[in-house]
Amino acid sequence: MADDCLFCKIVAGDIPCEEVYSDDDVFAFRDINPAAPTHILVIPKKHLASVAAATPADEALMGKILLKANEIGQAEDLHSSGFRYVINTGKDGGQTVDHLHLHILGGRGLFWPPG
Repeated sequence: MADDCLFCKIVAGDIPCEEVYSDDDVFAFRDINPAAPTHILVIPKKHLASVAAATPADEALMGKILLKANEIGQAEDLHSSGFRYVINTGKDGGQTVDHLHLHILGGRGLFWPPG
């Protein structure tokens, strides 16, 4: 846990959120500024600054994040109509919180390019 990390504070329960899922490794919660009707963030409980900071030791965790996102998408009834995963990395990639997070976006048509 990083003391100054917003998402680490959410995982620790220091900042409230609308929790969607939690286990020993992964935490998911609804985005407070949703970009779609369904907008959920899936994060590792372990502090990783970005996807670029992941190492081979994080291989299982990275896979678990994707598989849990699939389960959450299914539970949110997104699989039939479609959805998008987004992982922003670094300033130019649009990352605003320095803790790896996967966005699940769905519930409306999503177009390309995104922006």
